[in-house]
Amino acid sequence: MADGKPYIAQRPRRADGQRNYDAILAAARTAFEAAGAGASLEDIAGRAGVAIGTLYRHFPTRATLVEAATRDGLAELVARAEGHTDGEDPLATLAEWMRRSVRHFSTFRGLVGILARSMYDEGTPSHEMCSAMHSSGAALLRAAQAAGSVRADLTADELFELLSGAAWVRENAPAGRDPGPRLVQLLLEGIAAPAPAG
Repeated sequence: MADGKPYIAQRPRRADGQRNYDAILAAARTAFEAAGAGASLEDIAGRAGVAIGTLYRHFPTRATLVEAATRDGLAELVARAEGHTDGEDPLATLAEWMRRSVRHFSTFRGLVGILARSMYDEGTPSHEMCSAMHSSGAALLRAAQAAGSVRADLTADELFELLSGAAWVRENAPAGRDPGPRLVQLLLEGIAAPAPAG
């Protein structure tokens, strides 16, 4: 684009465009979950009942399609983080957000790598949502640290590296096995603030 920002797909205004957009997105989510981020775009177009040219008209690159397919999940993580109240237990809030993050990051094979790169690459379509998710998660981390529940030296970047690692293991686990909850529990034990001396 002329301003240097990556293209972000938006739902068209016309009814026929909306139908095609929604059909492609639904087919993409199904295909990505079955075959990973490298799923055939031709197969996705076929499942959606559109020509490949129609897919590219809405989603010019694979990255724009992946972004659109995962945007709602990232937006939900942002909303959950921003919706917490001062009366809630900061550690419990952070823990639940971490569990949801690991599940979303590992929605399909290859996603955790895409999101990890997008966090720091402004040229990727997923960067804006990843950055918002990072900021909202960092706020939850700071609240838990202020409450004395999480070690003070843990940075937001380190937290996301830990979550990405857990998501990668979950993403690549054998079918029927979900190591995510156990890994998050171990992470929580590892980042817990040390007990006061004496």
